[in-house]
Amino acid sequence: MTEAYWNAFFELHRDLPREGPGLPSDVAWAAEVAGLRADARICDAACGPGADIAALKAAAPLGQITAIDKMPAFVDQARATYANDPAVTLCVGDMAEIKGPYDFIWSAGAVYFLGVKEALSLWRHALAPGGAVAFSQACWFTQTPSAAARAGWADYPQMTDEAGVLQQIADAGYDCVASKRLSDAAWEAYYTPLDARISVLSDSDTAGTALADVLAEARAEADLWRAERDSFGYLLCVARPV
Repeated sequence: MTEAYWNAFFELHRDLPREGPGLPSDVAWAAEVAGLRADARICDAACGPGADIAALKAAAPLGQITAIDKMPAFVDQARATYANDPAVTLCVGDMAEIKGPYDFIWSAGAVYFLGVKEALSLWRHALAPGGAVAFSQACWFTQTPSAAARAGWADYPQMTDEAGVLQQIADAGYDCVASKRLSDAAWEAYYTPLDARISVLSDSDTAGTALADVLAEARAEADLWRAERDSFGYLLCVARPV
């Protein structure tokens, strides 16, 4: 991607509350399934602007959270909220290189950058004994997605169905303790603020070609999910090494 693209991307995403679908209740569910202790050591891998940190703190009120993201702009946004919180450490870094030991690794909508099997294999060494990984992963909910849905996910040809995600977990040497689909409300928690931001920027007199392209791309993504939500979504999984 060009510098102009990334400048436009961050102009759109600046100060959005989150960078993907999810709700605090999803974090709470995963923490409960994992049997998270109050003093757990947690890694928020690819934390974005820190949307899930508050829910992770609520799940482990005596714990320590390390939140990491490759994008300095997102880490800076999270630091605006948590810079003085002794329970939260924010850092720019690669989620493929986390060290641990962690009792719980949380990753919302980001493992597709590595692959499910690859991410879980890399993170095994970062888990403390008895630790668990919770992640959400895009997948098909039907064996016959529409041409529009397939076109929308053309850049991710390795996308599989729910059974395929569970098989990838098993192939990494993990047991899927539980899984569930993210709700429509979880998706709207991302897309509704994004819609509002698109509207504001679309009305701006300063929108250049790169920004117009980024706005169109984001609008098409939201429109696709709303039209095809029955055929794809995110599967939230809690997995533990066997």
